[in-house]
Amino acid sequence: MTTPTPNEVLLIAPVMENLQTRLEAAFVVHRLYEQTDPVAFLAAKGEAFHAIVTRGDIGVTTPILEQLPQLGLIAVFGVGTDAIDLEYTRQRGIAVTITSGALTEDVADMALGLLLATARQLCHNDRFVREGRWLQEAPGLSVQVSGKRLGIFGMGNIGRAIAQRAAGFNMRIQYASHRQDETLPYTYYPDLLALARESDFFVIAISGGKDSAGVVDKAVFDALPSHALVINIARGSIVNQADLIAALQNGDIAGAGLDVYAQEPQVPAELIAMDNVVLQPHIASATQETRQKMSDIVFTNVEAFFNQAPLPHAIE
Repeated sequence: MTTPTPNEVLLIAPVMENLQTRLEAAFVVHRLYEQTDPVAFLAAKGEAFHAIVTRGDIGVTTPILEQLPQLGLIAVFGVGTDAIDLEYTRQRGIAVTITSGALTEDVADMALGLLLATARQLCHNDRFVREGRWLQEAPGLSVQVSGKRLGIFGMGNIGRAIAQRAAGFNMRIQYASHRQDETLPYTYYPDLLALARESDFFVIAISGGKDSAGVVDKAVFDALPSHALVINIARGSIVNQADLIAALQNGDIAGAGLDVYAQEPQVPAELIAMDNVVLQPHIASATQETRQKMSDIVFTNVEAFFNQAPLPHAIE
């Protein structure tokens, strides 16, 4: 009689404690990030792993994947796959799952929150009161949001949720995306620069990855009206950060609200110094409710994989 082989999972980076607890209760979990010599560990143990769990911001490098010859699943805690070589995983037949659907509402909320905070100078005026400046001078004027033109770059689930919220502000919604969805009541621009020229607020909501790296660059900032505000809740890699800083410094755009950056957690000093920029530490989906949903989805996908059941959140 043979002893069943345990279902062993490789954890690339820390995730929510309750998810780690559930994984460790159901599977044999090894934490790669705690290994003193990860290369030696994978050389000795790599063949044992059929599934790995990682975060969207961390992903997994191809050299690590090459040391896991039996790997069949990468379960991502998040929706970002730009830190995973999907061409390589497809070639090897490795399934990749994400926590699709769980983040949509919170990320859309953050987009509107950044838009309002930037336009109405909420963070600036909070400091204005706390520093006692209101006792000596009157606050300045901010920018109205209602009725303005909102350009959304990327009309996936998050883009649609942003549009639904913006409709409550009677904003004129328009978008650029991979393709037009004729069921939507919004104006479609096949050309990104044309969308930029017609936007008072420009929200970046497309997926990250090789195809979108640096697509929001000087040409886009030049096309935007000088009073435009740029909001990014997608991926820092989508924006040419040097071009963004230059556009802000030169007055080519009026401000920005950012939750993501090119080299997180490093945020350029130039952005930190600007009063017309609202900064967040990549927390658009960081609510208790959403992180619990994400944990449930990751566990469900890993469990389904080892049970040889269909993966409910696999990407193509």
